[in-house]
Amino acid sequence: MNKKKAGAVNEMRFGVRLVSTTAFALLAAITGALMMVGCPQTPAPGTSFRDCSNGCPEMVVVPQGRFTMGAPAGEEERANLPIERRGRSVPQHLVTIRYKLAIAKFDVTRDEYAQFVAETNRPDADSCDTLDASGGFIATNGNWHSPGFPQTGRDPVACVSWDDAQAYVAWLSAKTGHAYRLPTEAEWEYAARAGTTTARYFSDNPAELCRYTNVGDLDYIEQHPGDSGVNRACRDGYAFTSPVGSFPPNQFGLYDMLGNVNDWTEDCWNANYSGAPTDGTAWQSGDCGRRVVHGGSWDADLSGVRSANRRNPPTSSRNTTLGFRVAKTL
Repeated sequence: MNKKKAGAVNEMRFGVRLVSTTAFALLAAITGALMMVGCPQTPAPGTSFRDCSNGCPEMVVVPQGRFTMGAPAGEEERANLPIERRGRSVPQHLVTIRYKLAIAKFDVTRDEYAQFVAETNRPDADSCDTLDASGGFIATNGNWHSPGFPQTGRDPVACVSWDDAQAYVAWLSAKTGHAYRLPTEAEWEYAARAGTTTARYFSDNPAELCRYTNVGDLDYIEQHPGDSGVNRACRDGYAFTSPVGSFPPNQFGLYDMLGNVNDWTEDCWNANYSGAPTDGTAWQSGDCGRRVVHGGSWDADLSGVRSANRRNPPTSSRNTTLGFRVAKTL
């Protein structure tokens, strides 16, 4: 083969290689883009998102991990928890959250709940227990939009039962096409602790508590002078509920995990943690007519404002300290 022909052949081969390489790169780019569309990446921990622009709660991706659930020895005694409520948060046990999870940044607000009520034509309840001057619950004909004290649209909705919360997450799931639910008890405590092992994710000093959350304090006692068990060391600025996000978030970027309103969780009630799931799932056996609530509330004394504290109201209970936030497996 002469030099002229050989050069032409080489140029042709080079051209084929160049076209092939370019085509391969283009094909790889298109394939990668299609994979990204078909299989979207899970947002990184700490990322916040909404699944719709018209009323969906803001969600925060929490990291996968493990934690020790429950109260360590001596915590309940140090907190002066009433004797009849001790022993509910034991034994401590290791829980591992291996799946990808998002928790609502805030409790569901009145405005968010109002949209659910409007879109489903849900009738108002005709009863809600509220607090009297001594801090005891009394039955009233209040409801979520008339709890007996002033609220803004950004305050957490209260006077909602576990059944109400289940109706809300069913509506939100249908609205967005994503499976929303209440957090499990383990997920809730994992999210509240946010890597901490102390009784609270913030200071345990009563005088500093009001910098971090809305609980029973000097502002509360002015409206409920007969309630002797509250924190008299500081003021948080609120006698009742406060707008969500009024206090600093915890280490996962979640607000009001302790204080403001108690949160309903998915789990059936069990008297202690003997036999509790260790994989983050809900405990769906036990007394399922009662469900676990966590978090403490705007009226709570220091014994109730702890990550490990748990209570057991009936699923139909509505009172001015009960609210909820939502969760979603990613």
